[in-house]
Amino acid sequence: MLDSHTLFYIIITILLVQYLIEVVLEYVNARRYDDPLPKELDDLFSAEEDEKSRNYKKTRYIFGLVSNTFSVMLTLGFLIFGGFQMIDVLVRGMTDNAILMALLFFGIIMIGTDIITTPLAYYSTFVIEQKFGFNKTTPRLFFVDKLKGWIMSAILGGGMLAAIMWFYQWAGPEFWLYAWGMVVVFTVFMNLFYSKLIVPLFNKQTPLETGSLKSKIEGYAHKVGFELQNIFVLDGSKRSTKANAYFTGFGKQKRVTLYDTLLHDLEDDEIVAVLAHEVGHYKRKHIVFNLMATILMTGLTLYILSLFINNPEVSLAIGVTTPSFHAALIGFGILYSPISEITGLLMNYLSRKFEYEADDYAKKTFAAQPLITSLKKLSKNSLSNLTPHPAYVFVHYSHPPLIARIRNLRA
Repeated sequence: MLDSHTLFYIIITILLVQYLIEVVLEYVNARRYDDPLPKELDDLFSAEEDEKSRNYKKTRYIFGLVSNTFSVMLTLGFLIFGGFQMIDVLVRGMTDNAILMALLFFGIIMIGTDIITTPLAYYSTFVIEQKFGFNKTTPRLFFVDKLKGWIMSAILGGGMLAAIMWFYQWAGPEFWLYAWGMVVVFTVFMNLFYSKLIVPLFNKQTPLETGSLKSKIEGYAHKVGFELQNIFVLDGSKRSTKANAYFTGFGKQKRVTLYDTLLHDLEDDEIVAVLAHEVGHYKRKHIVFNLMATILMTGLTLYILSLFINNPEVSLAIGVTTPSFHAALIGFGILYSPISEITGLLMNYLSRKFEYEADDYAKKTFAAQPLITSLKKLSKNSLSNLTPHPAYVFVHYSHPPLIARIRNLRA
């Protein structure tokens, strides 16, 4: 195993290389903001709307550059000036219980980081999103959401961390197997009950009212042999004007959730087309595949963690002089990030492939044109980037660009 000084420089190099790659990708992507739109999208924006879309993308580009630079500088500052060591000394003065120590260590880092970056998040919501007409949230709701997020992180994240550490103390090097089993159960549980247990903490969900839309949805579901009893409308408009729809669960727990903004922006047939796309993901087993892939990647990560966690050099590499599970976890997280980037590229590639397959399913079982018009409206209303750079798409996009999806649907 490499010594702590070498690991320290590797960690610094990883952070800087990742940052520079991201800066280059954002730059080449931003250079295409003023490119003319493909002829298939000529009718999407008026001249005024086109100018607004370009200004929005440029504003978000500058803000992203500032916030990413700040985040990297903050992490580098902690590493270089002993921030992790200071927090470690602080928590060791509070308790000598390893599990409580880890919970306090990560709690201070996460809440402290969130507090430091809150002005950026506030500016993003109440200046940028407000200026371009997207924001519907209030300062009170903004801070209530943050408080709820902290509580959720403490309960779920803290509980998972405590359990993993207990397995580590109990099972030694084989702890990763027990931790993996726990994560598998948790992941499946959340896939089944996320909409019932977590979403209501932040949003109100109401069953879709009886009417022409519900009748069309039920008619389509019956046509393709898709048992669907749970169709809900979520009050997304209390935070943003941007629209969305998503599918969760499987078996009797599957449900479709439509944002109220989606109902406002789209015609009935367009909404059914969006739903047909989501059903396509289910029918093509994409949901099961993604679940299994997540489980397998989690197992791989935990196994590699088990090889690093007992090495004191990993803790020393981030400046913590008393080796511990929680300090080694920070070091491991950074050292493992290049592998995460590679698996992320693979998952994004597969996700884009799945999106084409779901579009094809909607085209074959419903119709292509209403899906095309719905995608156009959603892109227009969210001022999406319609001319992204291929390299940026390859690294970051989980969905194909709008023009690629339209050409595929018309093929």
